[in-house]
Amino acid sequence: LVELFLSVPGVEYMEWIITSKIKVATTCLMVISLLINLGSPVKEVRRASVLCLQALSGVVSHFHLVINHLVPKTEEITSDVTYVAQDLATLFEELQREKKLKSHQKLSETLKNLLNCVYSCPSYIAKDLVKVLKEVNNEMVLSQLLPMAEQLLEKIQKEPTAVLKDEAIILHLTLGKYNECSASLLHKDPKSLDIFVKAVHTTKELCTGMPTIQITALEKITKPFFAAISDEKVQQKLLCMLFDLLVNCKNSHCAQTISSVFKGISVNAEQVRIELEPPDKTKSLGTIQQTRRQKMQQKKSQDLESVQEVGGSYWQRVTLILELLQHKKKLKNPQILIPTLFNLLSRSLEHLPAEQGNMEYTKQLILSCLLNICQKLSPDGGRIPKDVLDEEKFNVELIVQCIRVSEMPQTHHHALLLLGTVAGIFPDKVLHNIMSIFTFMGANVMRLDDTYSFQVINKTVKMIIPALIQSDAGDSVEVTRNVEGVVVKVIHVFVDALPHVPEHRRLPILAQLVDTLGAERFLWVLLLLLFEQYVTKTVLVAACGEKDAILEADTEFWISVCCEFSVQHQIQSLMNILQYLIKLPEEKEDAVSKAVSTKSESQEEMLQIFNIDTHTSKQLRHFKFLSVSFMSQLLASSHFIRKVVESGGPQILKGLEQRLLEIVLGYINAVAQSMEKNTDTLTVKFWRALLSKAYDTLDKVNALLPTETFVAVVRGLLDNPLPSVRRKALDLLNNKLQQNTSWKKKIVYRFLKLVPVLLAIVQHKKKSVEEQAINRQTALYTLKLLCKNFGAENPEHFVPVLNTAVRLIAPETKEDKNVLGSALLCVAEVASTLEALAIPQLPSLMPSLLTTMKNTSELVSGEVYLLSALAALQKVVETLPHFISPYLEGVLSQVVHLEKITSEMGSASQANVRVTSLKKTLATTLSPRVLLPAINRTYKQIEKNWKNHMGPFMSILQEHIGVMKKEELTSHQSQLTVFFLEALDFRAQHSENDLEEIGKTENCIIDCLVAMVVKLSEVTFRPLFFKLFDWAKTEDAPKDRLLTFYNLADCIAEKLKGLFTLFAGHLVKPFADTLNQVNISKTDEAFFDSDKDPEKCCLLLQFILNCLYKIFLFDTQHFISKERAEALMMPLVDQLENRLGGDARFQERVTKHLIPCLAQFSVAMADDSLWKPLNYQILLKTRDSSPKVRFAALITVLALAEKLKENYIVLLPESIPFLAELMEDECEEVERQCQKTIQQLEAILGEPLQSYF
Repeated sequence: LVELFLSVPGVEYMEWIITSKIKVATTCLMVISLLINLGSPVKEVRRASVLCLQALSGVVSHFHLVINHLVPKTEEITSDVTYVAQDLATLFEELQREKKLKSHQKLSETLKNLLNCVYSCPSYIAKDLVKVLKEVNNEMVLSQLLPMAEQLLEKIQKEPTAVLKDEAIILHLTLGKYNECSASLLHKDPKSLDIFVKAVHTTKELCTGMPTIQITALEKITKPFFAAISDEKVQQKLLCMLFDLLVNCKNSHCAQTISSVFKGISVNAEQVRIELEPPDKTKSLGTIQQTRRQKMQQKKSQDLESVQEVGGSYWQRVTLILELLQHKKKLKNPQILIPTLFNLLSRSLEHLPAEQGNMEYTKQLILSCLLNICQKLSPDGGRIPKDVLDEEKFNVELIVQCIRVSEMPQTHHHALLLLGTVAGIFPDKVLHNIMSIFTFMGANVMRLDDTYSFQVINKTVKMIIPALIQSDAGDSVEVTRNVEGVVVKVIHVFVDALPHVPEHRRLPILAQLVDTLGAERFLWVLLLLLFEQYVTKTVLVAACGEKDAILEADTEFWISVCCEFSVQHQIQSLMNILQYLIKLPEEKEDAVSKAVSTKSESQEEMLQIFNIDTHTSKQLRHFKFLSVSFMSQLLASSHFIRKVVESGGPQILKGLEQRLLEIVLGYINAVAQSMEKNTDTLTVKFWRALLSKAYDTLDKVNALLPTETFVAVVRGLLDNPLPSVRRKALDLLNNKLQQNTSWKKKIVYRFLKLVPVLLAIVQHKKKSVEEQAINRQTALYTLKLLCKNFGAENPEHFVPVLNTAVRLIAPETKEDKNVLGSALLCVAEVASTLEALAIPQLPSLMPSLLTTMKNTSELVSGEVYLLSALAALQKVVETLPHFISPYLEGVLSQVVHLEKITSEMGSASQANVRVTSLKKTLATTLSPRVLLPAINRTYKQIEKNWKNHMGPFMSILQEHIGVMKKEELTSHQSQLTVFFLEALDFRAQHSENDLEEIGKTENCIIDCLVAMVVKLSEVTFRPLFFKLFDWAKTEDAPKDRLLTFYNLADCIAEKLKGLFTLFAGHLVKPFADTLNQVNISKTDEAFFDSDKDPEKCCLLLQFILNCLYKIFLFDTQHFISKERAEALMMPLVDQLENRLGGDARFQERVTKHLIPCLAQFSVAMADDSLWKPLNYQILLKTRDSSPKVRFAALITVLALAEKLKENYIVLLPESIPFLAELMEDECEEVERQCQKTIQQLEAILGEPLQSYF
């Protein structure tokens, strides 16, 4: 009806009614309808409604205040659909002000009249009216609407289906009046609270798509609303209602809404505490003593109420409240809850009947709530003031008990995280229980392989350990010692648990632990405990074959742990380990004896890492050895080296390496003393091995030292009273000097300052002779290395070194052989470096060297000594070849003598190689004017004792001739000729000696001469050759010279090849004559005036035949002319009949020398006119009476055919008759050979010969 009126004609009609001042009974209804339409979504309706109200402004009514207030806002109302609601709220908000104005009464009456209309109008109008007034909030609005709400709630309870949708909306809008503006009514009018509670419990769904009354009511409990309730009892009732509803709620949406409501409101912890208390609330248990007391009382009284107290519904309610508290941020004075939560935790730990279910989840919630409260009270993890939270109220023992009792990992995690946080707040309370905490962790949590457990371990370590470390303020030694003792026990727990920890977790856990403890203070403790575990447990469990592999893997792991920390911390840890090892007793028995007496201060101060009382002596020794071995391996490991490089190199150590070196040396000193003390005991091997490992560690430390520091440290060590330490210092210095490094001048100067110190060691003697000898030997070697590195640029520093070394090798000094060997090597190096500065020492040095070499027995007994002497001599010869001429004769004699000795050691021996090198040095570095006179003089001595000496001697001259220049050879040729003429007479002068020995020696001389011959020109060689020829053929010359000459001719022919034919023409006739003279088939006279004539003649024949063979072989210039061929033919052929030396020698000579010579002779002729007589003469020998001669002639024919090949066809006709005769020879061997010869001739000539026979 109203909307019809509000159409354009309707408006005009309405204006007429109003302007006509007609009193209509429905004026009230019209105002209400117009107010409702001011909120219409249609703009024109809103404009028309304002116009109507404007018309009504003159009419007296209960609502003239409202009309007068709205009419001026025509434009705003027309433009904004929500404006009317906001404007009415503005109008009536004055009612909320404390100051009472006169207008309040009128406003209040107006509002009451409006609200009363809700009851008098139909529900669809009442709904719209309440909507228009939805922004108007105060106690009066709520109190006026409460009867309506109550009425509707009762209707819902009785007949929910009869409730109209508009009525449901009115109820929802009425519940909306429960807000911060009307909250004070709840304690003024209990009925308002009851109606609200009734609405909260109304769960029936009235209309589809509309939330239930319960949800709407719950959503009204907002933070402002709850805070506006001034009565805490009302707040408590609402909280209780929420928690009870949550316990009994079966609707998830309701539960979520309650959770959201609780999360949003700001609650005092005291209110939550009251809700957590059981119905028959007992006094909260603040301490564990009170808990125990109550437990005793419960046991004594057998009070069944305590069982009911923790009934299922109560714990369910507690669990739900605790769940809500998990995410509760707006909680005032949360510390109030702590005693109650501990009380709950105590109750949850009591033995529960089976029907009450598992309490683990509840424990976790309690622990989590405690953790949240701690974090709220102390966001930075620091201490909490006593007035906020008293330490006594925090029952750490109960948390630890919870860990012990529970078997659930999740409960453990919550408890550990809580303890970690508490450690920063109440460190003392946690420290009292620290061992219980970590013992449990080692036995349980560390064995789990999930990420959460790993994080719990890390967090616990990060939180609890700092509290432990910070408890040591450094003021008291006793406190520090106690803290360190606890830390050792904590680390022990981790180490014991390590075998059960998943492998990939071990390194991070230990790294986190040590990092938190402080690597500088406690990394060494961890390492020692790891060693102790290996020695006492791992070794016992491991199988025999697996120990090495396990140790290698463990060592790699230990190195990985170390390399998690800085290089400085690692070095510091190694120093701490060594200092700890020094304090340990040598043997367990020593520790026991000390324990019986009063303990020393150092033992009292020692941390109990390796308990001597509980371990055997063997384990103690193994522990020490493993510790030192690991240090060596760590310092040499690639991980450590990489860490040093990545950190910036050795410079970052800043003196730590020097301190480490000093401690290592101190430890070496201690071990060396222990070794000397235990020389006669069974443990001496252990001490030696330990000392070796300690030295190995020293080497590794040495590698880290900057050179300047190293030199200074070594200088100090050379004054150490222990010879073993001095020796090791020298070894370290030697290792450093052997590195191929370019040193700066400043460092070189530091090295050179060590020379006088080393000379003092070399010249000095102490009581321990053997030890000192080794040191002196090492010092000499060090001087050698210093000279090698720095001598060339600083020679003057090493002149005293040469003087000292020369005095040492003097024959009159009776020195140790090893010292002498080192002195000789030192001489070699220094002499080669000093060069001219060494000349003044030659008069002392060379005689001493030569005397040393004469002492053959000593040289042979020690190869190193021999090598040293040879090295010294070679270096002197190389360096000062122009200054050793006074001693050259002696040098040559000794070299020749030494080659005889070293050749017996084998050609591959070092000594033999060194002698060969020395010979080469003599031959190649000395000039002929120096060497040749010495050769001449030495030869006279060598000749007296020529066996095994002539070869080495001549090899020097041969090599020297090989390197002589042409002009040098020319100038010294006459001198050499005289020498060789003398030397070649060797056979003649020893004619009665063994021919084989003489031949070997003579060959050495000839080889040497041939070396000179090949360097001569034809012009210079020809006179020499004829001189040698005359030397051999002189009338009064011994016949043995012919042997020498023909041997020489054979060697020269082999060397000169075709060139020899230029000089061989004069030899043809002497060869022919000599062949006839030694042919016993032609003469009976002895050629040599000697008992060895046959042997010498055989040898002479061999030389001649060999020489002729080579002349024939290399003849390219038609040397064999007809005359020469005729001169040689018969003497050569007649040798087939010369059975000189017996059948065996005859057969060998014919086969190896004569037949090849004749065959090559035929080739050299190259003329068939000469072949025929040669062939015929050979065929005639087939008719000799001796089968041996016939056989030899037959073979010679075949050899001739083989050389001439198809050319032999012209000789075949005259050969056939002779062969036919031999086919029927009386000697079967000759006959068989003839058949073979014919077959081979057929093969050579390529045609059958059987038809000729």
